Amino acid sequence: MQQLSALDAMFAYTETNTTPMHIGGLVIYDPSTAPGGKVRFKDILHYVEGRLDGARIFRQKMVRVPLDLDHPYWVEDEDFDLEYHVRHIALPKPGDWRQLCIQAARIYSRPLDMNKPLWEFTVVEGLDHVKSVPKGSFAVVQKYHHAAVDGQSGLQMGLALHDTDAEMKPRKFKMDWKPEADPSPLSLLAKVPFNYIANPFRSTEVLKNLLPAPAKLFNVQRNFQQREDAKTNIPRTRFNTKIGPHRVFDGHLFPLEDVKKIRKAFPGATVNDVMLAVVSGSMRSYLLDKNELPEQTLKFGAPISVRTKDQRDDAGNQVSIMTIGAGTHLSDSGERMEFILSETQRSKAMSEAIGAKTLMELSNAIPAGLTAAGTKMFLQMGLVDTVAPPMNTVITNVPGPMEKLYFAGAELVSTYGMGILAEGQGIFHIVSSYHGNVILSFLADRDIMSDPDVYTEAISRSFADLAAAAAKRMPKTAKPASKEKGLRAL
Repeated sequence: MQQLSALDAMFAYTETNTTPMHIGGLVIYDPSTAPGGKVRFKDILHYVEGRLDGARIFRQKMVRVPLDLDHPYWVEDEDFDLEYHVRHIALPKPGDWRQLCIQAARIYSRPLDMNKPLWEFTVVEGLDHVKSVPKGSFAVVQKYHHAAVDGQSGLQMGLALHDTDAEMKPRKFKMDWKPEADPSPLSLLAKVPFNYIANPFRSTEVLKNLLPAPAKLFNVQRNFQQREDAKTNIPRTRFNTKIGPHRVFDGHLFPLEDVKKIRKAFPGATVNDVMLAVVSGSMRSYLLDKNELPEQTLKFGAPISVRTKDQRDDAGNQVSIMTIGAGTHLSDSGERMEFILSETQRSKAMSEAIGAKTLMELSNAIPAGLTAAGTKMFLQMGLVDTVAPPMNTVITNVPGPMEKLYFAGAELVSTYGMGILAEGQGIFHIVSSYHGNVILSFLADRDIMSDPDVYTEAISRSFADLAAAAAKRMPKTAKPASKEKGLRAL
């Protein structure tokens, strides 16, 4: 039995029917590479069963402390049922991309059962008319509760479920799973006083780590001067209000080589900086078309992993977040990219000065009962429309493998991330990568964005505009000498 951290528990406390706190994705597979050229549902069940020891979340469930007086615990589920967690449907004809996105969004909208291990797969067959996807392919809609995983630990779980070839050789994992009975409510309550006694000691350690921060921040402010047009309050947009229970989803693939060409035109830029600029352009275009673009820049929240190499396989969340000006007030895509570069460099320096891991650990210093009560009060009082939004959207980057992967012998064709919508955060962007492509996908509230195809087109235009701006900045290559000139030179 293991207790959740404060950050992990927060995702349990904020779970509601309209704001399910799971992350996941839509993954598409080509079964023609599997033995016999097909994959049956019972093959998938057998395959997943052989990979369950790859991550503890697969057979762990959450047990809450009465009245949420302390953070919940993970318990190995003695009644684990694989067929509850792995489900099976098919698209009606013609089985195209739009149908798949609609079905994936519907599945993803439904909360997980908080009394069972917090994950769910839905196998979707009938992908017969999806562009660039072989006919007869199938998809898997994945859902993992954010209390159990973050983007990096979710990626590790995904790797445990995949092979580097289609042979499906048995895998050996370190975990030795043993079921355990649920603890009684009285035994959980008995632990509460001890955890509260330990809390001041945790607070002292965290505060000690924060002591050098003011001097470091002063140096950051001196060395990384923030632009005046970045020193604005976070504006409220259509995305920063109460959300409903329904979702829309879509995504776009970009060749990694094309992204790298843009990056090279802006010294110091990363692939993630390029994708931040793409989102900046798409949100600017979408809001401008609706006559809702704020005069001041939007602000993006960018999660950063503080997971060490030793914690690579650990479950739970090891993340902090930095806020970045998006440059949406600038009409030129190249200028927006330069704006974002200055913002990301400054935000990274500030995170390093304070210590991103220290900020994450600061949440553990707050008494559990106070954390739970404060979170619930904020949600129940509906303060989201009166409090300034902490950011306009979240953009998380989860780099994936560049080599081909296989699931039950089927080749992974493409993968699209799906994030979380919270009150006041009606759109979420995920940047991922796989086998030579960078994938930008988004999840949005259906009442806020009824036209996801329009937003997808805005993403495509934004990338094209940024590529054109980058091409203008690249040095012109010298024209090769003509054959006639070459002969004269000889």
